[in-house]
Amino acid sequence: MAFKQLVRFAIGDRVSYGDLLSVDGGTYKVRRLIGDPFTKLLTTEEIVQVDKLLCPIDCTPLIILVGLNYHSHASEAKLNIPKYPPIFVKPADALAGPFDTIDIHRDARDMLDYEGELTVIVGRDAKNISEDEALDYVLGYTAGNDLSARNFQLPEASGMQFGYSKSFDQFGPIGHTIVAASEIPDPQDLRLVTRVNGQVKQQTSTKDMIWSVRQIVSHLSRGMTLRKGTVIMSGTPAGVGFFNKEFLRAGDVVEVEIEGVASIKNEIRYP
Repeated sequence: MAFKQLVRFAIGDRVSYGDLLSVDGGTYKVRRLIGDPFTKLLTTEEIVQVDKLLCPIDCTPLIILVGLNYHSHASEAKLNIPKYPPIFVKPADALAGPFDTIDIHRDARDMLDYEGELTVIVGRDAKNISEDEALDYVLGYTAGNDLSARNFQLPEASGMQFGYSKSFDQFGPIGHTIVAASEIPDPQDLRLVTRVNGQVKQQTSTKDMIWSVRQIVSHLSRGMTLRKGTVIMSGTPAGVGFFNKEFLRAGDVVEVEIEGVASIKNEIRYP
């Protein structure tokens, strides 16, 4: 593996992948890599200092969302746990970077909500794979925010089809780095924290997940090809704004951190 912490950055007009070596304040020390993570990455001896990181992948074929995947969230929602994980999707244009300002369409502002999530990046095409081999298809792990316009998720607006409420442009920021799967011995032993304007709103361990990463990847590959580069947001714990009637407004800053792995920080803007 050419990286431990994969990042993307730009110097002038040149956009590159890199292996994050260290962080000093707001400056990132990065080893430049050649190629891309879904074909081949080659390491170089070139070390650069950058002050901004981009989305850690340049595009995705699809963002797949897992609903109701924490015991704590199922309890706060007062919902029974189904036999299989609820699955929704976001289109490719929902992908956003770790520090991007998120522009919110006027019709998505009234009940805008956050969902901090451990996010999985599929490294190679997968179909009909077992749980035992599922993690072999994972490129790495990052932090993500499944932004949702709850007004489009209410039953009278959605017919219980929730995908549209989550599909606006930039509604899926991820980053700041993708930590290689080989560096995470157990994705079910990570801490997740979501903050809004510095205040902790969600805090849990991925031990509370109902379906593990292994189970999710295997389930999604059943009769369906999971393409390399697919982003899987693995579900959110208790503490979303909907149940406290605390929705995001212009100027709010949402941070999602997977401790020791990655973090994002995005400001909400009304253009």
